[in-house]
Amino acid sequence: MSPVPHTLDVASGYTDVLESLFTTAVAGKAWLATIALALALVQIATGARIYGRLAAVLPFEAGTAAGIHRWSGRLAVLFTLPIVFHCITILGFQTTDTRVAVHSIVGSFLYGVLAAKLLIVHDRRFPGWALPVAGGTLFAGLATLWFTSSWWYFTEVRFGF
Repeated sequence: MSPVPHTLDVASGYTDVLESLFTTAVAGKAWLATIALALALVQIATGARIYGRLAAVLPFEAGTAAGIHRWSGRLAVLFTLPIVFHCITILGFQTTDTRVAVHSIVGSFLYGVLAAKLLIVHDRRFPGWALPVAGGTLFAGLATLWFTSSWWYFTEVRFGF
C-alpha cells in the first residue's frame, strides 16, 4: 500500500478555507470578529429596547426586539466559532506581549461568560439586574478581544480583505 501523497492537517485545512475568502487567515479572523462585534452592538441596542429603553430610537415592539436580539446573538456566536477554533487549536494561550496576554486571558473567559448569560436568560430565579450585567460583561469581553486583535490588525498590519 502506497502512502497518501498529501495529508490534510487541521491548520492547513482551516487556512485553506479562510484563504478562499480572505487574503490571509488572520484577515479572515479580523473581519469575522468585526461582524460579531457589529452584531453585539445590535444585541446591546435590542437588549435595551427589551428593557423599555431606546423606544424612541427603536420604534418597534419589545417582542420584535427580542426576536432580533436572539437571532443577532446566534449569528454573533456563529461568526466567532472559526475564530475560537483557530485561537484554541492552532495558536493556543500566549503571553508574548501585553496585547497578546490580555487577548488570551479575555478570550479564555469569553465563552464562560456566554454560558453564564444563557443560563441567566433561562432561569428566572436570578435578580433583574443579573441579565443586563451578564450581557454587558459579554459585550465588554468581545469588544476587548476585538480591540486586541482586529483593531490591531487593521491599524498595524493592513486594512483589507
